[in-house]
Amino acid sequence: METKSENGNFLSLPLLADDYDRAEKGVGSDRVISTGETSFLKTTFHGLNALSGVGILSTPYALSSGGWLSIILLLFIACTTFYTSLLIKRCMDFDPTITSYPDIGDRAFGTSGRILVSVFMNLELYMVATGFLIIAGDNIHSLLPDVNFEFWGLEVGGKQGFVIIVALVILPTVLLKNMSILAYVSASAVLATLVIIGSIFWAATYDGIGFHKSGLLVNWGGIPLSFSLYAFCYCAHPVFPTLYTSMKKPKHFSKVMLLCFMFSTVTYASIAVLGYSMFGSDVESQITLNLQTEKFSSRLGIYTTLINPMAKYALMMTPIINRFEEHLQYCCSKKSLSYLTRTILVISSVIVALTIPFFGYLMSLVGAFLSVTTSILLPCSCYLKITGTHRKLNFELVIIGFTMLIGIIIFVTGTYTSMADIIRHM
Repeated sequence: METKSENGNFLSLPLLADDYDRAEKGVGSDRVISTGETSFLKTTFHGLNALSGVGILSTPYALSSGGWLSIILLLFIACTTFYTSLLIKRCMDFDPTITSYPDIGDRAFGTSGRILVSVFMNLELYMVATGFLIIAGDNIHSLLPDVNFEFWGLEVGGKQGFVIIVALVILPTVLLKNMSILAYVSASAVLATLVIIGSIFWAATYDGIGFHKSGLLVNWGGIPLSFSLYAFCYCAHPVFPTLYTSMKKPKHFSKVMLLCFMFSTVTYASIAVLGYSMFGSDVESQITLNLQTEKFSSRLGIYTTLINPMAKYALMMTPIINRFEEHLQYCCSKKSLSYLTRTILVISSVIVALTIPFFGYLMSLVGAFLSVTTSILLPCSCYLKITGTHRKLNFELVIIGFTMLIGIIIFVTGTYTSMADIIRHM
């Protein structure tokens, strides 16, 4: 990876694995704080890389669930999570020894806070990695809809078969110890986002789909699902402490966040409006599944969509694997356990992907239960505790209280709705 070991002059590419890993370990504060050398432009790129993910595929579905007015919810979530990113910065300014997200939890609530933050971080990583398998299976099946499989005399549907095959292809990358090559491949997330938007716009403009669907103004029953999916798009907060400590000029962190959130929100809103205008209420949970696979532009968009699942799955799983291996070292030092642990984790995520093959509902659950917690509730509660703001009633406390109230509403209603949808379709 792109790093300088002792001086920490460069952030690892991408942030989604190494930085989560460093965050849980709580890398020494003196080394990170005193030698940050990452430029403003490069930090902005890393922030975009962290925020630009598979959530872009589900924003048209989120818009169709809630209707046109639900785009306001996207803007609200963007503003809220931008604000909580600044709260993370303030927590770190309050105590310079804080260098990671679990450090913030530890400073606020002690060991229980660190454990809580780490659990939610790793669970979110695991579920996003599982979502990658579903994405890959769905999109390959859209290219090859007539393919079915038979494993040891057991007939398996096309989607399920492709999930298993993708997992087998990915497994060697999970077994690798050196992730540097995958890191550079996955750093193409920002470019992939632009390619997907371009492909969808081309399909509408030149491949005959057009923008003819009027859609609903508002669908109150779909608001919780929309809220949850929008929240999933802004779940990069555990990465932000590493961004901050790596900067050459940390005082510019707020400007970096503003640029990252503005760019990400424009791309998310653009793909949502494009997709809903093209397909209306018929839009799939992944916009690429609506594209005409016989067209080159559509195939380009689908193939581009497959980059993230193939490249980032191992990176997502690495921090979780490291945690398991650290605990296993206490009871057994055999290296074979490492490969067994990695294989079991992949198998478990395949089982989850086959059991809950509904990408939209799964990501809605992740957004409501995990992303809202890590991106809204934890930053607010930790900030209140660390700074002592909760002791006095002022305008800031009212704003944070309102933010947490909205987060709790999304957490409860979104989790309930997502679980109900998953159970109903199983």
